[in-house]
Amino acid sequence: MKPAVLHIIDSFDQGGTERQAIQLVSQLKQDGRFDVKLACLDSRGVLRSEVERLGLGDIPEYPLTSFYDSNTVKQLRSFVRFLYQSEIRLVHTHGFYTNMFGMVGAALARVPARVASRRETEGFRTPAQKRVERYTAFRLAHSVVANAESIRRQLIKDGLRASKVVTIYNGLDMTRVAPQMTKSEALDHFGLPQDRRFVTIIANVNHPVKDHGTLLRAMRRLRESLPDVACIVAGDGQLLEQYRDLAADLGIANEVYFIGRSQMIGDLLNVSYVCVLSSKAEGFSNSLLEYMAAARPVVVTDVGGAREAVIEDQNGYIVPAGDYETMAVRIGLLLRAPERARAMGARGSEIVQENFSCQAQLERTLTLYDRLLSLPIPKLEPALESISRERA
Repeated sequence: MKPAVLHIIDSFDQGGTERQAIQLVSQLKQDGRFDVKLACLDSRGVLRSEVERLGLGDIPEYPLTSFYDSNTVKQLRSFVRFLYQSEIRLVHTHGFYTNMFGMVGAALARVPARVASRRETEGFRTPAQKRVERYTAFRLAHSVVANAESIRRQLIKDGLRASKVVTIYNGLDMTRVAPQMTKSEALDHFGLPQDRRFVTIIANVNHPVKDHGTLLRAMRRLRESLPDVACIVAGDGQLLEQYRDLAADLGIANEVYFIGRSQMIGDLLNVSYVCVLSSKAEGFSNSLLEYMAAARPVVVTDVGGAREAVIEDQNGYIVPAGDYETMAVRIGLLLRAPERARAMGARGSEIVQENFSCQAQLERTLTLYDRLLSLPIPKLEPALESISRERA
């Protein structure tokens, strides 16, 4: 009988974490060595239909309203019951909320192997959230996956044993960035003019840490000497109107195209000349890998795992976070030297295929699973022993 492995995600929204988790689940399913199952905290989201095509069977949902109410106890008991009944051998969680819920539940159910994840450095969680994750979820996990060496180093600095933290980079399916239309057709589809050179950012507009404002200020500076340059902002979120207002205040409202969220990534990148990451903090950006895979030269802020993917002056440029002046200069260098920009884009695509493929991600994950499942089952944490006796 194949060992049963359960992955838990927050929801089926089209975020970077969710897409990476679903991609990994799909790879594990195709590999065939494990009986792969999936659970969620919220069953809503546009990726649900994609997951249902994987043939994973029922996807249990454990909706949480707070970590401090009776509903959490109810959901944990239901989760523990599922783990026992399904004979789950390994639980793999993918973010703060699933780390907390999944690691506690898996420990209560005495699941032999427990894998948590950290996908960001600073700027996303409060100090209190980081403490509770470190002393609860990460303490109960047998291994913590970081998707960048920079994150691994931060976790070790915060007190985790080095042997407990493993780096497994995001994997990218190259077919995701293959265009389906001609460039002219794509411009028409997105409602974009034919006579502009586009600088593009793909990022959610929900969190100020993505710092779209730095890119908009860089665009204002670029427009002073490159009047044919325009900007594409791809993504939705609660800060959208704030950035529309900022573009208007900067006098570039007519040259910034807020196109919302799009699943036609390949066509969007095909009409882009330069792609940008402007974040003040990151883990390892999925968008950055997509830019590179599509052979676009990049200008990225020096955050998270950026230096693990971008080689300065080979496939792009790295600039200080918040430094819109330097960002404008670097984007301008690429726009003024199109042949050089194309060569840098091609190098970026090579780097993705060499270091960030889906196959590399799968192989590293399988190695981790095999190692954990071969270890003796450790004793249950004393603080959880009494709760375990109450399981339904």
